[in-house]
Amino acid sequence: MAKVLLLGGSGLIGRELLRLLQRDPRVSRIVAPSRRPLPPGNKLINPLGENLTSLVVALDEPIDLLFCCLGTTRKQAGSAEAFRAVDYDLVVDCAKAAKELGARHCLAVSANGADAHSRFLYNRTKGEMEQALIHQGWTLLTLVRPSLLVGKRHPPRLLEQLSAPLFKLLPGKWKAIDSDVVAKALQEQAFNAGLGGITVLESDQIAASIEEL
Repeated sequence: MAKVLLLGGSGLIGRELLRLLQRDPRVSRIVAPSRRPLPPGNKLINPLGENLTSLVVALDEPIDLLFCCLGTTRKQAGSAEAFRAVDYDLVVDCAKAAKELGARHCLAVSANGADAHSRFLYNRTKGEMEQALIHQGWTLLTLVRPSLLVGKRHPPRLLEQLSAPLFKLLPGKWKAIDSDVVAKALQEQAFNAGLGGITVLESDQIAASIEEL
């Protein structure tokens, strides 16, 4: 049975993934550090603190799987530097700490259009985050790149609410995707991946990856 470290358990994907993992008999323990308390639940350990990296570094129990669902926007963060601190620094630093705790498989939520050479801050940061995780040398690394996420955020993002109906009509990887589908794909990839290597799921491949398993 797997011991799991979940980052971003209060977010749109993380909340659903936490629910799935709590019901999954393949999971024995879920460590989900957060700034605010998560709803208490089966198998959940919820360390609290403002500095998530410190909470992860302070862990001393072995970890098998890392799920990273962290993410914000420049507007929410307040500046480009604060955005990068979450979507790059926090992700990469916590992944390094999880690997040192024995985790062999890192599953991280990136974004459609992630590109380390993009002129757009969001896409460039996501691409650089992906490259940093690759350079950490994980035995198994799964990167999912969802398009616009559909689901109930707390608090809601007005732009996403207005854009979702339009994005639902777009073709291919640009089509909006339900957050619970992404969470399910992460869960199944964790237990059905191969023996090693890097898997990248574009937005239009995420749902299909569940059907193939």
